[in-house]
Amino acid sequence: MRKLLLIIIDGVPYRNWRRLFGNLEGWVANGDARVWRMRATLPSTSASCYASIHTGVPPQVHRVWGNEAVYRLEQPDVFSELSKAGRKTGAVAHSFWSELFNRSPFDLVRDIEYDEPEGPISHGRFHTMTGYGNINQMTPSDVDLFATLTRLAEVKGIDYGMLHTCTLDSMGHRFYHDCEEMDNACYVMDAMLAPFVQRWRDSGYEVIVTADHGQDARGHHGGTGELQQDFAFYYFGDAEMPARDVVLDQLALAPSILARMGVAVPGTMKAAPFFGG
Repeated sequence: MRKLLLIIIDGVPYRNWRRLFGNLEGWVANGDARVWRMRATLPSTSASCYASIHTGVPPQVHRVWGNEAVYRLEQPDVFSELSKAGRKTGAVAHSFWSELFNRSPFDLVRDIEYDEPEGPISHGRFHTMTGYGNINQMTPSDVDLFATLTRLAEVKGIDYGMLHTCTLDSMGHRFYHDCEEMDNACYVMDAMLAPFVQRWRDSGYEVIVTADHGQDARGHHGGTGELQQDFAFYYFGDAEMPARDVVLDQLALAPSILARMGVAVPGTMKAAPFFGG
């Protein structure tokens, strides 16, 4: 059975992926990975996109209008469908993901870490960023997050794992993406991620590295336009894919993951999967 890890690096516009992530681009140049442009749903707001990434429905259906409205979703999602099919799932992410796909409200003691074989998220490791602001951004070290996902893969044997980090989104809101600080932050993220991608691949996982949305020249997202909506989609695997000039639909990600892992796609997910055989 196939195993897959989805790595979501929050808030990076397409042009900065292609310009600053040298390890990912090196794998593309070497033929080990392929890259496409993907376009976020609207609004291109974080929680709205999180919900759409795993349900395959737009905010107008799941009704997560923004970061202020986070609750347990009713629609079928990637975690629930994989869990029902007997696959082990894992998530290392902001607490919003636990609230959207496991239970809400988030209880700091109960939900910061859990192992629940019945799912939908079998193994959850979460953080809250409580107290977040431009001066103190309250983000965990990304290398710690990558290591935690790796531990779920190697110790818990997850079939599907999702990791989400807010570091670059938070820094982008503070510094915007066209500056020395963000150039270096993207370089550091790429360097920390690379050895883990190799380790995951060596362990038999297909790997996707992507974002939830972009960010514009004033550090904003939520609306329309290339900088706010478009980001890169790197894929390490051998599935047939559309031509490189096709812009992938974020709403197609959930059904694509399920189809790739051999699990039936629920009728609520209307977009056609982009993974082929």
